[in-house]
Order: sequence, then structure tokens, then C-alpha cells
Amino acid sequence: MLIRPAKEVKFIEQHLENQFLSLPENNYIKKGIQRAINDLKENAFCGEKIEKRLIPKEYIKKYAITNLWWYPLPDGWRLVYSIATNKSDIIAIIIEFFDHKDYARRFGYKS
Repeated sequence: MLIRPAKEVKFIEQHLENQFLSLPENNYIKKGIQRAINDLKENAFCGEKIEKRLIPKEYIKKYAITNLWWYPLPDGWRLVYSIATNKSDIIAIIIEFFDHKDYARRFGYKS
């Protein structure tokens, strides 16, 4: 397993970061996302890689995503992120977080 720390973890869009920040401090999803951010800073490759053919076309078109990973959050929620490099630094970019039903819908899985 590849282990490389992310120098930075950021949200792809400001509204997504605002959504995260607006969650109450004791919210289990907020705590899960914060744990994910800490884990990504230790190892950007700690999530599960999503096959290229399964990357939603919307992500490719809107963000030019070439790789995608998912990280488990509490209660079946998922955080999806991409990994980018800036010279020798690795940056983890949070694309979206959602419950399992919305995750399955985004990726075209049958429920």
C-alpha cells in the first residue's frame, strides 16, 4: 500500500467547505470528515480507489478529474476525493460527501 502524506487537504468548491463548516461541532458527519482530513494528511492514499471507468462524467467534465477515491464516513456516508500533485507535494481535494443512497445514485449503482 502506498503511503504518502498530503501536504494540503482542500475542498473543490467554497460552497462545499461552507457546508462542512456549517455543521454543528458535535455532528457525527462533521467529526467523520475531520477524521478523514487528518487521515489524508497522514496518507493521501488511505481511501479506496474508484476505477477510472466508474468516475462520474460530471466530475470529469466539471473538474477534469483523472483519479477518484472514497473514504468511509459514519452511518454509511461517503467522502469522495481526488489526488493532485503540485511539484513534489500531494494535495487531496474533497469533491463531495453524501449518504450512501446519494453516493449510489451518483455512481449509478442499483439499490
